Amino acid sequence: MENISNASFPRAGFRRRFGSWIYDSLIIIAIFMLSGYACVALFVALDYFEIISITRSGFGIDWNASHPAYRIAFNSWCIVWVCIFFVYFWSKKGQTLGMRAWRLRVQNLDGSLLSTTTAIKRLVPTLLGLGSLIVLVDRKNKLSLQDRLTNTEVVVLSLEANRGRL
Repeated sequence: MENISNASFPRAGFRRRFGSWIYDSLIIIAIFMLSGYACVALFVALDYFEIISITRSGFGIDWNASHPAYRIAFNSWCIVWVCIFFVYFWSKKGQTLGMRAWRLRVQNLDGSLLSTTTAIKRLVPTLLGLGSLIVLVDRKNKLSLQDRLTNTEVVVLSLEANRGRL
């Protein structure tokens, strides 16, 4: 993807970031649900073939009566898929679907796309979006916690620059 100069686009403020976060949270819920259904289907299949033993209640799994490792595996599986969503879109497109709707792009300070490693490093300090609260205090630089720790920025694209990016 082309290198967009950061000089022509201003950094995003908190309101746009928050709007994008709301949009992306709806997608995250869907990803969590779909990956959860796949994981439950896998557990049920493994239970059917007597590879593992889960306690079932009706069509579902009784998580409280089953081994705690299954609950940890289930939640870890779902979280990994959510992380894959962010890492893929940040490193390959520079925008998640919510960011596209709000004309935002995450990029390195030189305007280039994030590497996969940088995108992974950006996940941890994001803290479910709480890292962006720093933007409320830092009105001059408009850098969030994850921006500062990974030397990245979120910019507001023009309508023309945003058109056709995904």
